Amino acid sequence: MIEIKNINKSFSGNQILHDISISFKKGEINLIIGSSGSGKSVLTKCIVGLHEVDSGSIEYDEREFTTMNFKDRKSIRKEIGMLFQGSALFDSLTAEENVKFPLEMYTKKSQEEILDRVNFCLQRVNLDNVNHLYPAELSGGMKKRLGIARAIALNPRYLFCDEPNSGLDPQTGIVIDNLIQEITEEYDITTIVVTHDMNSVMETGDNISFIYKGQKWWEGNKHEILKTDNKELCDFVYASRIMQKFRNI
Repeated sequence: MIEIKNINKSFSGNQILHDISISFKKGEINLIIGSSGSGKSVLTKCIVGLHEVDSGSIEYDEREFTTMNFKDRKSIRKEIGMLFQGSALFDSLTAEENVKFPLEMYTKKSQEEILDRVNFCLQRVNLDNVNHLYPAELSGGMKKRLGIARAIALNPRYLFCDEPNSGLDPQTGIVIDNLIQEITEEYDITTIVVTHDMNSVMETGDNISFIYKGQKWWEGNKHEILKTDNKELCDFVYASRIMQKFRNI
């Protein structure tokens, strides 16, 4: 579980996050939704330590992250897997080398052990026999799955996914949603997904936090979101679904 309590963050006197508190549950998909500029990305960067908060606390399974020094934070960062919006794969490395990268950087495993782990991760995301292919030779969905394979290489306790369905068709997006959910439940990971995709929200949204103008404006699940009378959330949901319909034409 990750708990953030009363998080505030400003840049040059402009307050971006206002007293945000959220509990992200273990073994479940935790969604952060909101329009562009709402503060979602800043919040996520604060949680992983890329931004320092002005006040408040961040706890990883009751370990106080905000007060840790660099060395202690590094031990937690090794437990974090990241799936970036654009996959952030190394174009000059093969699929195998991309998954190897964190293993060679953060572990002292032998090359044989590393290769075994790489093959396991690739097979887990249904990417058999692509070891020696480069990202340019893979489809968009395959790149996302390769990004997931790399993200789980170190057996993370926490998984952060930034717009995992960005640039994918709806059918492939469902495949990625299902894969993230399967891995979360299978390995009992605390997963946080930042998304605009209402299909993902309705498929996996057991815990949803809606951020509006830097505040936690609403929280609930995929069933409650359909019944809410929160005007700003209703406007966001309606606009998001309309945009998806246009994209799918």
